[in-house]
Amino acid sequence: MNQLDNQLNSLTELIELAAEEGDSSLSDDIESELSSAIREIDTLETGLLLSGRYDDSDAFVSIQAGTGGTDAQDWAEMMLRMYMRWAEHHAWKTSIIDISPGEEAGIKSVTFDIRGTYAYGYIKAEAGVHRLIRLSPFNSANIRQTSFARVEVVPEVDDAPEVVITPDDLRIDVFRAAGHGGQGVNTTDSAVRLTHLPTGMVVTCQNERSQLQNKETALRVLRGRLLERELQRQQEERLKLRGEYRQADFGNQMRTYYLHPYTLVKDHRTDHETSDVRMVLDGSLDPFIEAYLRWNVSRDNDTEDTL
Repeated sequence: MNQLDNQLNSLTELIELAAEEGDSSLSDDIESELSSAIREIDTLETGLLLSGRYDDSDAFVSIQAGTGGTDAQDWAEMMLRMYMRWAEHHAWKTSIIDISPGEEAGIKSVTFDIRGTYAYGYIKAEAGVHRLIRLSPFNSANIRQTSFARVEVVPEVDDAPEVVITPDDLRIDVFRAAGHGGQGVNTTDSAVRLTHLPTGMVVTCQNERSQLQNKETALRVLRGRLLERELQRQQEERLKLRGEYRQADFGNQMRTYYLHPYTLVKDHRTDHETSDVRMVLDGSLDPFIEAYLRWNVSRDNDTEDTL
């Protein structure tokens, strides 16, 4: 990386010199070399930021409405739209695996997958508690309301040495699917609920007509969650050594979206912020994700230095 940085500095100086001497052809040649060097640096930077073992995997994303009642359920649905639009901007494929609608509006929870190059490496930046502050559209007084939603992100892996699931570890329940999937799905007991007995972790899938397909998808989600649980445990152990570990609960939001009394989105980990809330809610998440990836790499390097 240092070698390329030096190359960039040298090329920039040559471009300036060529421009001063009026040699446009020389400047064009050097600009071409400069562009090539920049592309190479971008490739190396991506490799550095997305160097995690499972960063190149597809991802499962779950959103759970938290404190805030109907407003929180509406917020969870807003976040689902935000991530779907973000994936669409990248031309990545998404599909809903399981969804639980809210009583009045929004959704209680949803699980969906994102398939694309380094999908998990990027979307893992969004894991955590998201807080929304706005004037509530669900009461006549239109009072200010604070709502929370939790985002969970896990990699989709076929096999991981950190995770071992045996048949005795699982309880499998089948039931009639509802919601997404259409009328045909509702005529058969195709939905599957897996309970991982050692941890109590529950995964539901009902997006496919086939019970077998739903079971296979639920197993992939469960494997990803167990893997993420183990990776998180390892990360917490490293943070404990530095005295920086905090419990991840609804009181420790990682990002706040202000729609009242002013507009602002602020990430509390990286301090990256923007006043263009509408663009963010419409899927413009890349600046926040890139800021997180750089912050995360520097944090991991600091942790290694202390061990």
